[in-house]
Amino acid sequence: MEPFNNEPGTVLLAGVVGSTAYGLAGPESDVDRLGVFSVPTLSLLGLDAPALSRVSTAPDVTMHEAGKAARLLLSANPTVTELLWLPADIYEQRGQLGAELIEIRSAFLSAARVRDAYLGYASQQFRKLPGRPDRAAKHARHLKRLLDQGFALYATGSLTVRLDDPDSYRAFGERTAADPESARPVLADVQDRFDRTRSALPAEPDRDRVQDWLLRVRNAFWISGPGS
Repeated sequence: MEPFNNEPGTVLLAGVVGSTAYGLAGPESDVDRLGVFSVPTLSLLGLDAPALSRVSTAPDVTMHEAGKAARLLLSANPTVTELLWLPADIYEQRGQLGAELIEIRSAFLSAARVRDAYLGYASQQFRKLPGRPDRAAKHARHLKRLLDQGFALYATGSLTVRLDDPDSYRAFGERTAADPESARPVLADVQDRFDRTRSALPAEPDRDRVQDWLLRVRNAFWISGPGS
């Protein structure tokens, strides 16, 4: 996580996400990294609060402060959610509190939020299809991925980030790029499947477990870090 090595804070969890994690990366694909960091708790209480997200494009790294990450996870943000379900080999940093975050990953989930978030992000990809023909295949691939992963998470309570058959997503992307409207019935079909399926997820997330984790982060980094 080179862009942030000299900034105050400690990385709790970080890994490779995006196309590389899904198995969809091509020769020209960027390698996207995502992580969760802490800051000294006292720094959150003053007049000048620290940045809660840090973004670099060279390389592509996005980091969210622990409290912001928890709120994004509770909203079932698909990009941040996948960080807690990565294959073990693509985690690059995983401290004790980061490992504990993975252990409580199910506590962030709720049926309605998963449904709304994944369908919402898939719908965004659908709306992008006509606007950039050069990127339509990519948007279509991610539309299908969001639909499949979101429905599986909703139905089973588990998220598989690495796709079993990435070639089928590439083929779908090429077909849909040639005819963007062909994705409309696919989106409608999955919406119907959500409506007809009883979710394995609870109606509400377990906010108490999330709060307990976040307070342990705040306690561990009260001044600057563990043992300070």
